[in-house]
Amino acid sequence: MDENKPLKVRLTFSVLLVGVSLLFTAVVTDYWAVLSPTVEQFNATCEAAHFGLWRLCTKRIYVQEQDPKKKSCGPISLPGDHSCAYFKHFTPGQSSEIFEVTTQKEYSISAAAIAIFSVGFAIIGTICVLFSFGKKRDYLLKPASMFYTFAGLCIIISVEVMRQSVKRMIDSKETAWMEYSYSWSFACACSAFVLLFIFGIVLLLIALPRFPQNPWETCMDAEPEH
Repeated sequence: MDENKPLKVRLTFSVLLVGVSLLFTAVVTDYWAVLSPTVEQFNATCEAAHFGLWRLCTKRIYVQEQDPKKKSCGPISLPGDHSCAYFKHFTPGQSSEIFEVTTQKEYSISAAAIAIFSVGFAIIGTICVLFSFGKKRDYLLKPASMFYTFAGLCIIISVEVMRQSVKRMIDSKETAWMEYSYSWSFACACSAFVLLFIFGIVLLLIALPRFPQNPWETCMDAEPEH
């Protein structure tokens, strides 16, 4: 038996907990993407937006100075009137707003459902690892590693769904949004995928029994016959 195995498990588990923390942060925050319309007139208000899995928030920003290199509204960090809506991202009225409601609602529900699976897999994996710290429970490390790997795969699928949502809205002629950028919640989700997927596989490799280094090692480890 590898004497360093408990230490390897704890170190890997620590990194996986960082991945789980990033996953939870990405799921509950609203800064996956920032949308902005083209600003033609300055010394006026413009409306920028940022959204996550559950809601989209809009902010009316007062544009004071003209930047010849930048014709978009923002940055989103500027002060302004802030409002958020769950799934019903925009108030239906004009054709562009109806399109945005339908698009964002469809994609958000899909991405949020997949993200819930990711969170569920991460929680179950964490429970399995915690229980594996008991005596003779190393067998729980294998399913835990698979749960973490599945959590990573689910969150990257959710990321791709949201990316397609942004792409569809920007490419459409029916929407006012002309520019976009991915924000820190998006980065948290991508980082969570990397940590959960890679170190989930590392945990699986640690949990697997060590292969004998030579044919005699297996014979020597066999139990004597009575």
